[in-house]
Amino acid sequence: MKVAVVGATGMVGEVMLKVLEERDFPVSELIPVASEKSVGKTITFKDKDYSVIGLSTAVSLKPDIALFSAGGSTSLEWAPKFAEVGTTVIDNSSAWRMDQTKKLIVPEINANTLTTDDKIIANPNCSTIQMVMALAPLHEKYTIKRIVVSTYQSVSGTGVKAVQQLDNEMQGIKGDIAYPYQIHRNAIPHCDVFENNGYTKEEMKLVRETQKILNDKTIAVTATAVRIPTSGGHSESVNVQFENDYNIEDIKHILSQTKGIILQDNPSSNTYPMAIHAHGKDDVFVGRLRRDESLPNTLNMWIVADNLRKGAATNTVQIAEFLKKQGLI
Repeated sequence: MKVAVVGATGMVGEVMLKVLEERDFPVSELIPVASEKSVGKTITFKDKDYSVIGLSTAVSLKPDIALFSAGGSTSLEWAPKFAEVGTTVIDNSSAWRMDQTKKLIVPEINANTLTTDDKIIANPNCSTIQMVMALAPLHEKYTIKRIVVSTYQSVSGTGVKAVQQLDNEMQGIKGDIAYPYQIHRNAIPHCDVFENNGYTKEEMKLVRETQKILNDKTIAVTATAVRIPTSGGHSESVNVQFENDYNIEDIKHILSQTKGIILQDNPSSNTYPMAIHAHGKDDVFVGRLRRDESLPNTLNMWIVADNLRKGAATNTVQIAEFLKKQGLI
């Protein structure tokens, strides 16, 4: 497999390379790609050094697959150019997620909808991925009516500049800032830009992407996204109302049997998911399961995952693994 990683020198791109290596994806030829300012830099993959090349050169090499993590504008311009030469693109930006002609894929949920005609495949937002991983099997049994989600998101979701801002503030160093306010010892209820309805793009991604992945536009979703001073891992408080009643032990059983989910739910031993424990792992962790006593058929839960891995790089590589296994690339 000739595999291009577009955005190879970025935060998610670096994790993509790591995940490809860890999962031993069959890379016969690696093509690391980045912006012009990074062309010529060296990256290491499986103890071998590679020189970063530009996008035009990468297209001419006609890779079998291209994993994109280079921003929406780059994806909009270049993903079709790769697709035109026969490359299957898996894009990590928001560029194609809500395009009705493109599929939005979490492999454990809807990879079986993919065909050889899907040359540009969208990877969902990190916050959406971990939430739908936990909700999909519950929706199948109980039918979700409404979701209220509040996220507590790591600075790594913003990028290197934000991680550096937090590090600088912790050390009392003045430097470039990624946020309009201090993030150290703070919580900023502002992830991405505000839309006309007063919600941020991050919040609306949770609404629109959840409905698309679960293939159900009747699910009502409302979200509040908050940036907190952690360096890895997103956490979510999720309140979900079902059409049908449930037994809490059945919920636990379903989640414990769901691939990619680890149930951590034992209040008596203070066992619950935390970002510090999810960091560097591919699973989605679920706990604090309890009945909402103010509404019928309603459940409270706490969901945590590493936003750079299952929330981005790992999900992308898993899509590639599925395509390879099914002979679609």
